[in-house]
Amino acid sequence: MKFLGNLLWLVLGGLIVALYYYLMGLLFCITIIGIPFGVQLFKIGTFALWPFGHEVIPGPNDSGCLAIIMNVIWIIFGGVEIALTHLTFGVICCITIIGIPFGLQHFKMALLALVPFGKTIS
Repeated sequence: MKFLGNLLWLVLGGLIVALYYYLMGLLFCITIIGIPFGVQLFKIGTFALWPFGHEVIPGPNDSGCLAIIMNVIWIIFGGVEIALTHLTFGVICCITIIGIPFGLQHFKMALLALVPFGKTIS
């Protein structure tokens, strides 16, 4: 079932979302200061490719000082917009019964997009 969900996710826009995250990650990695943010975009992009069967869990450094500072910087410079986009798509997907699983995946991605530092994907 996870394979079918992931396959439908890719066909119905997940591949485009993942490629966008990867492209933005490459652009952030051009500068030394942007590398940590680029790495987080790669993590979100990988999650955007195969969201079914994976969970976002707190990592070992979830409440660490550096993770909190980086999450605050992330939120200020675009994390809220990304999370709101995923929330909007999640609500739109949840309008129909068939779209509910896709909406739930968007909600998981919204959480990761809001505070990606200190999170791991299992």
